[in-house]
Amino acid sequence: MLEIVLVLVALFVIYYTHLLIKWKYPKINGVPVHLPPGSMGLPVIGETMQLLIPSYNSIDIHPFIRKRIQRYGPIFRTNLVGRPIIVTADPEVNKYIFSQEGNLVEMWYLDSFAKLFAFEGESKVTAIGRVHRYLRGITLNHFGGESLREKMLPQIDASVNDNLRQWSTQGAVEVKSAISRTSLAEGLLHLGMILKTRRGEKIENLPNFIKSLMSFPLNIPGTTFHKCMKDKDKMSNMVRHIIKERLINSPDERPGDFLDQALNDMASEKFLTEDFIAELSFGILFAAFESVSTTLTLAIKFLAENPLVLEELTAENEAVLKKRENPDSQLTWEEYKTMAFTQSVVNETLRLMNIPPGLLRKALKDINVKGYTIPAGWTIMLVTPIVHLNPETYKDPLKFNPWRWKDLDQVTLSKSFMPFGGGTRQCAGAEFSKVYMAAFLHVLVTKYRWSKVKGGRITRSPILLFPDGVHIKITSKRD
Repeated sequence: MLEIVLVLVALFVIYYTHLLIKWKYPKINGVPVHLPPGSMGLPVIGETMQLLIPSYNSIDIHPFIRKRIQRYGPIFRTNLVGRPIIVTADPEVNKYIFSQEGNLVEMWYLDSFAKLFAFEGESKVTAIGRVHRYLRGITLNHFGGESLREKMLPQIDASVNDNLRQWSTQGAVEVKSAISRTSLAEGLLHLGMILKTRRGEKIENLPNFIKSLMSFPLNIPGTTFHKCMKDKDKMSNMVRHIIKERLINSPDERPGDFLDQALNDMASEKFLTEDFIAELSFGILFAAFESVSTTLTLAIKFLAENPLVLEELTAENEAVLKKRENPDSQLTWEEYKTMAFTQSVVNETLRLMNIPPGLLRKALKDINVKGYTIPAGWTIMLVTPIVHLNPETYKDPLKFNPWRWKDLDQVTLSKSFMPFGGGTRQCAGAEFSKVYMAAFLHVLVTKYRWSKVKGGRITRSPILLFPDGVHIKITSKRD
């Protein structure tokens, strides 16, 4: 009996050792691959736990990435949440990867995130070709520059005024959650959805889905991912209910918003289904309320800690009011374009926020870069924040300094500023985010006095979070 046990143990050790060698030293057609240096950790688990260790009170790149760059160089390999990953912080390699969108690489997300945006067993977050062109076109049509100029900016201004007026009647307000509700309402408005369905189900209080980005995709009760899936399914079902209500009405009776265009296009774009439109709407809402609220919260933290910046920002925006015939009139597109320092504050916040540690792509073919091979099927993490913290471009890069933008030319920025990604996949809502932030700051500094009362601590684990929140107290300047 003992001999049998020893034989089984020996076989297990041999088998596990074989798996471990195969895991750490993959081959292509039986030929060893010249991978970048690094460690794959243990199968499945990899180095995930090291990445999830929080980094406190630093806007620098997460130590997991910074330490490995120092040890292995700007290109290294690792394994995160069950995926072999090549991490590149090399600007030349990143630019090349972005240029190969749809050829050598496609957009990719970790399994947990991809499953949040999947239906019928297929994820649409990696859509390419015709589907991607359609998605980008419809998003730009309703959230791009022309829509912002013609109708969205006045709506944003009115919404921000209403919400800040409510804040001023309360005690301390936790900025992140309050802005999340505001930007979510904006997203619902411009997508053409209402805040509650005929059945009375509210969807204002969506969870912070970004917390699931680095979780294992275990859809079992008690896990973060399971809760996210349940909340996501609940919202998607409500969107489907709204879609069915719209389809009952004649196209001539509809308001002509984002949702209506998608429904009207179902006849010509075969990939459009009710399920797909619901998933698309959910994805846009996720991007709107999460990224905008996080970036604005960081901006308010920076302004509270840098009174000279707040002073100049206030002076510029109050000067805009003085030029108006009616100081209470809404912010116009022409006024927005003159607010150079406000836009510098927005850009500087975007430079430093770097919410995720990098952008992900999937290698469709074997890719050879800098003498290394990225095997087909592997995930590539492009550490775009590295260019935002390059001291050769941005002197004292960890310092919040909006004045630096006066001396930065467009050629430099095209290579060293990519808060919304790069290549053909650059975020179609980039202009919306910048305009929303500028309009929010404009109303805040011209109509209200405010101060931070507590919070402001940040962590990266590995995404940017505010564990204690940022709490402010605001009062009207007219009081």
